[in-house]
Amino acid sequence: MKLHDDQKTIVMVVDDAVDSIRMINDALEEAGMTVLVALEGNQALTISRNITPDVVLMDALMPHMDGFETCRRLKENPAFADIPIIFMTGLSDTEHVVMGLNAGGVDYVNKPINTTELLARMDVHLTNARMTRSARCALDTAGQNLFAVDREGHVLWATPQVSRCLPDNNHPEFLNVKAQIEAWLSHNLEPGHSMPLWIMDTPRSVVYLALVDGREYLLRLKTPQNQNSAAAALRERFQLTLRESDVLLWIANGKTNREIGQILDMSPRTVNKHLEQVFRKLGVENRTAAAAGAIRLLATQ
Repeated sequence: MKLHDDQKTIVMVVDDAVDSIRMINDALEEAGMTVLVALEGNQALTISRNITPDVVLMDALMPHMDGFETCRRLKENPAFADIPIIFMTGLSDTEHVVMGLNAGGVDYVNKPINTTELLARMDVHLTNARMTRSARCALDTAGQNLFAVDREGHVLWATPQVSRCLPDNNHPEFLNVKAQIEAWLSHNLEPGHSMPLWIMDTPRSVVYLALVDGREYLLRLKTPQNQNSAAAALRERFQLTLRESDVLLWIANGKTNREIGQILDMSPRTVNKHLEQVFRKLGVENRTAAAAGAIRLLATQ
């Protein structure tokens, strides 16, 4: 059976059983696919840093790191959001099936593997995954640049253009960007609110669009307005000084007093003095309320 595809499908097989790998490898190569082999979970994670396969076949029970944990770790990488992971297991009881699906798997096949059934299931999931990727590429072509995060700022999926702009989990800026988005979402935003955000030394802005199914925050990544024009808008609306508007802009961006001091080359104590004046002029009592006021204004710019 040859899967319908103009390019060779890349399959990563993660299994510690050599005989099982040999049998699966022969069937996949006969179907015209390229096979990558990992004998345990850490090898799979290493491969995933350099190559994104079209589909993953995952043994459930392996030493050191089982298939469930390996699947969860792979799915932390936004590039694997749409990659179908099919579990191969001799465990067909409900508990293990649910564990595989909760870890991010899309299906499972029982061992010993029936290769005809395996190829048929792969074909279905590959078709669905490619349709999803095509839809997201179309969104990029239309200039949408969308992505979704959970309440903690973890990226759930992203269109290809956005994926290229966001730091991956191993990048030093990953936790910083995640924390800023999480802090921003805590303000109970209205659709259209935006936040300036530096990502890998590039100024961007993120726009909140909607909450989907009560768990996915749908966002748009944009080339931001000029930082100076954003600060100018705050300065004009709230009658702030130059430094006060700069401080408020970075407060809205989720920065601490210490971080703002480093950015603006002033002490945290001086930042706090400016912040006291910002509170007074905005008529608010804390930085959360000040940030919310700034975010509402910048969303209309």
